[in-house]
Amino acid sequence: MANLFDALLSVLKQDQRFFSDDGQLLRNAVYEAAMKMDTNLIHLLLSNKETRARFFKEVDGIFVFDKVGFSWVINNREFLPDSYTRFKNKIGLVDEHGEMIATSGKVELVFPYKDCVLEGGQTKEDQKRQEIFYNEILAPDEVDRLLYPKVFTSAKRYSKDNVEDINKFSEKDNLIIKGNNLLVISSLLKRYEGRVKCVYIDPPYNPKSNANTFAYNNTFNRSTWLVFMKTRLEMAKKFLTNDGVLIVAIDKNEQPRLQILIEEIFPEYDVDCITIIHNPRGTIGTNFSYTHEFAIFITPKGKKTICSRELSDNEIEWTPLRNWGGESLRTDAKNCFYPIIVKNEKIIGFGDVSDDLFHPKSQTVKHGEKYYIYPIDSKGIERKWRYSRQSVDSIIDMLKVKKTKSGYDIYFGKNYGTYKTVWTDSKFDASVNGTQMLKELVPNTVFSYPKSLYTVVECVKAVVKEDKEALILDFFGGSGTTGHAVMEINKNDGGHRRFILVEQMDYVKTDTLVRNLNVLKKIAPESTISYFELKKLNQIIVDEIEAADDDTTLFDDIYNKMKKSGFISYKVNPANIEMAADDYYKLSIEGKKKFLMEILDKNLLYVNYCDIDDEEFGISEEDKAFTRSFYGED
Repeated sequence: MANLFDALLSVLKQDQRFFSDDGQLLRNAVYEAAMKMDTNLIHLLLSNKETRARFFKEVDGIFVFDKVGFSWVINNREFLPDSYTRFKNKIGLVDEHGEMIATSGKVELVFPYKDCVLEGGQTKEDQKRQEIFYNEILAPDEVDRLLYPKVFTSAKRYSKDNVEDINKFSEKDNLIIKGNNLLVISSLLKRYEGRVKCVYIDPPYNPKSNANTFAYNNTFNRSTWLVFMKTRLEMAKKFLTNDGVLIVAIDKNEQPRLQILIEEIFPEYDVDCITIIHNPRGTIGTNFSYTHEFAIFITPKGKKTICSRELSDNEIEWTPLRNWGGESLRTDAKNCFYPIIVKNEKIIGFGDVSDDLFHPKSQTVKHGEKYYIYPIDSKGIERKWRYSRQSVDSIIDMLKVKKTKSGYDIYFGKNYGTYKTVWTDSKFDASVNGTQMLKELVPNTVFSYPKSLYTVVECVKAVVKEDKEALILDFFGGSGTTGHAVMEINKNDGGHRRFILVEQMDYVKTDTLVRNLNVLKKIAPESTISYFELKKLNQIIVDEIEAADDDTTLFDDIYNKMKKSGFISYKVNPANIEMAADDYYKLSIEGKKKFLMEILDKNLLYVNYCDIDDEEFGISEEDKAFTRSFYGED
């Protein structure tokens, strides 16, 4: 078959689509072209005598392409580019008939299709982990098991002056949870489905360069990143109340594709993209200096779910009430003739009807240190207020006073308005109100460029301003800005909103939790935070694989532990691994790590709740009690 391989390579080299810039064959691209009956590929194969004889059958003068036979050759281990792929293929996954999936033509496992689930399981900033995909159609049972509710461990409750181990969950607590965010939120659904008013997430931005504004393994390629986001967006949708809103922060690299994906997942929602100037100095690119990022708001169609925005004084259009005609503030209502009282150039309130004892002939009357401004127009005609005296105090902040030669003018305006699609306030500066603020709270933080606190405050407040008991979820917890923002909003209006932060990275203890505890002590001393983690199982093996740096540890220790414990995927026959040991030892250290990750049973990275009483998993009584309490089954 060697001559066939040489001939096939010679043919494929005529199409640049099938080779990388460094000359490596893109086998997956060839396979996909064959499955799509690509005309250029077929033409090339027909043009060569050997490939035409091997991959075509002539029927009544017509050449019929044998794409199954062609895919078998493309996936044959002798045709694969490196020892790792050859070894993987030799012991590869099989279907229910014992045939290798990679050569069956049933599904293209090599490409992260939209019907896949990407776990995304980093825990350290410097990990370059081989990502794990599950096909929802091919392996629905695996996906279901992966997303089963999990057991929780290491539960503690933090208050202003105390920390304690707990075995009972409280709805009153704010939550910070460590663990893979996909698995955590699949567990949270059991308690919080349909209960969250605002989901705010700031996912990894996936830049094309080495720049990284998020302390996370941010090496997802574009298609993989979209699969990573798709599953999490679909799950986020399940948390929302009927009037709940999802907000996704993103930059220019993925914003166009992300918005299309969101519109596909949320057809019954409006999708609006807000531009936020977060870096006034700009990040210099080849041709432009970038100063902005985006916040995509996903709101239910036909519902007013974004609250009115508080405007600064210079944003309000003030209208003088000098002529008192045609203004929304006044009408000819009965018994609504009373003055605005001004003292020391400030409005101090409204008078009663009895205050007309002056029988004014002009708009402004001075009495002692006070000025009484009546609703009398320029022609001396008395007007009336729209609002009754009993409710007029509620509009006092819609008025302001300006001194004139003859007295005072009153101006009517609104302190509330709609949000615009471009936010330019200096408070959104991520350097001042992000980096500097975080370093004051967590001096040794790993974050170099976190969000401005007020970017998150404005986003979340736009949704929950009128709901002082709202629940806010952020499952890309990062440095903990969302928790900080919720406490800031509560401080300003006396609310009791709660937050749930999920973060899988190890800095959740040193940054996320520490920041929010420091904020709690300063501005929310009555609040409490419960911290807990997913209970690891095979994730312990993952950690050991990632830390290993020699053959003895990888094979003699880790592999033998996997084999003995049954942690190897049921789709892999250990006997085949032993037979192919020579191929295994030819792999590099990284290749061996990838291989062990391939054969590890990923459905058991964490302990499922349904296995909580299995003695093999050694769940403590405290962890059992807390987990059952969380799921409402204590």
